[in-house]
Amino acid sequence: MQADANRSGADLHAAYGGDHQVPPPNPQLAMEAQVGDYQRLYRRSLEDPDAFWRESAQDITWHTPFTQVLDDRQAPFYKWFVGGKTNVVTNALERHLAARGSQTALIWEGEDGASRTLSYAELNEQVNRFANVLRSLGINKGDRVAIYMPRIPEQPIAMLATAKLGAVHMVVYGGLSTEALHARIADAQAKVVVTADGGHINGKLIELKRITDEAVAHAPSVETVVCVKHAGNPINQTPRDRDWHTLMDDPQMVGPCPTASMDSEDPFFIIYTSGSTGAPKGVVHTVGGYLVDVYSSLKWALDFRDGDILFCTSDAGWIVGHSIVLYGPLMHGVTTIMYEGAPTYPNPGRWWNIVERHKATIMYTAPTGVRGLMRFGAEWPAKSDLSSLRLLSIAGEPLNPEAWRWFFEEIGQSRCPIIDSWWQTETSKPMISNLPTVAMKPGSCGLPMPGVEIAVVDDNGLPVPPDTEGRLIIKRPWPGMLRTVYRDPDRYVQQYWSELPGVYLTGDAARIDSDGYTWVIGRTDDVMKVSGYRLGTAEVESALVSHPSVAEAAVIGLPHAIRGTAIHAFVILRQGIADTGDLFIEELKGHVSNTMGPIAKPEAITIVPKLPKTRSGKIMRRVLKAQALGQPLGDTSTIEE
Repeated sequence: MQADANRSGADLHAAYGGDHQVPPPNPQLAMEAQVGDYQRLYRRSLEDPDAFWRESAQDITWHTPFTQVLDDRQAPFYKWFVGGKTNVVTNALERHLAARGSQTALIWEGEDGASRTLSYAELNEQVNRFANVLRSLGINKGDRVAIYMPRIPEQPIAMLATAKLGAVHMVVYGGLSTEALHARIADAQAKVVVTADGGHINGKLIELKRITDEAVAHAPSVETVVCVKHAGNPINQTPRDRDWHTLMDDPQMVGPCPTASMDSEDPFFIIYTSGSTGAPKGVVHTVGGYLVDVYSSLKWALDFRDGDILFCTSDAGWIVGHSIVLYGPLMHGVTTIMYEGAPTYPNPGRWWNIVERHKATIMYTAPTGVRGLMRFGAEWPAKSDLSSLRLLSIAGEPLNPEAWRWFFEEIGQSRCPIIDSWWQTETSKPMISNLPTVAMKPGSCGLPMPGVEIAVVDDNGLPVPPDTEGRLIIKRPWPGMLRTVYRDPDRYVQQYWSELPGVYLTGDAARIDSDGYTWVIGRTDDVMKVSGYRLGTAEVESALVSHPSVAEAAVIGLPHAIRGTAIHAFVILRQGIADTGDLFIEELKGHVSNTMGPIAKPEAITIVPKLPKTRSGKIMRRVLKAQALGQPLGDTSTIEE
């Protein structure tokens, strides 16, 4: 990163900031992309949504055809592909067996260097076995199965086996606390919990079985705990425990297990997401709409092709892990890579080494990962051959232009498009995205996906002019949308549909520029009004990170007697940069002022060794704000440390 030290924040902003467009770096690949003429496809999707989604649904294998695309009579409790029956296992495994049975479906790497590969046929056989196991344990259609595991092959096997039976999986990130796991098990009323003796991250052992034992001690719904021996960690045996390997080796479990024919609106999975107040909410996704929407969206955004090898760095405990690591690529018949551990262990070159050894063609990660590895400089990716990559993708929060440039030039070698996108646990798939055929604007998450109608409105729900910040809404339902909050339909209506009736309120602030590109500013609570001006936390953070000494930044607004809100920033320095005291803080303040204008100059800047983040990599600014104001922290069950 020495070169960066010679480039000012203003130079980088001019090259990669603002509304500067970067054309698709490979015109031939863009011309061949499956999305084709985006503008034509998008117009058609809004002008005749029934025909558009009916056509999209033909990519899915149905057991029974649907009779109606959308039933909106009980809005906002929408129903999609009414009467249709299918199953994710039919679409992710069974339909590939004849042509792709010997093709690699899953590549796994452990933190200790261990590795495994499973072909489509082998993965299908394992899924059948564990489905038979679950059935022998009394799991039937509609029962809930909690999966609390490290990133090991048994995790997706358990997910697919649960879905094969028509049961509902609830995956919990393998590292959440006892309290967080118990809350989710209790709310979902899980009948079986699948876990492991432990998992590895950064060379440390996470005692998953011990946490599970404590979590289920007061969870009467749990009848059985199935444990995988993975980490060699001694475990406490309880009467409800069963050993994964013993169960799977039972000759009676060998052989096919019937795949349940699921109604399109049957629950597929529950995934919990935290709020600033109250208990975590169980977002419910259903079978038909999820499969159609995820398949279609990834076809257009990631441009899957035969022979693709996808390396997504997420965990299946998050929606990105569900849609991008597992179900999306398998439905498309490509190879997916999953790994256990952390990106900097045993060294900061781990991700790039995985790309080289497995010849990954698509890499999907989060901005926090890009910024975190950028700290270590370009020499680490330079050690690996990244020429197999043809497309890079990011999601999770805005990627500031400086990090965008590094990802584009150092990882994509200025030839791979960066597919930046915006979506939520609730949406199941990217809703706004860059596409291989359109110009990129660093810092923007791109254009609305086909079938998605968005707008930016004021507090009264009225549209704002282009380049004006406001509240991001979705104006019409989409197939992959959440259907409810588990066991709390009133919360579903109140949180997403009540404040601005008839539209879905995302809770994010954004602006749409004159070209139709969306710039997400941050959560609505993260939009600061300083002396009458609206400033997004992401904008100020980008200004800070454009300083050559800054690796990451988090910004919050605190009450101020004169300005209304004062900007307070928390900064992590790049490796090798020492805190140089008050003069350095003033330099950072001046840098923000020069980059954005005096109105954005922070009131205070604190140098910190780390920031509070969710385990999916999102900075928890509300925690910083609550700490500063001496208020309750709210739900912190997903905080990394």
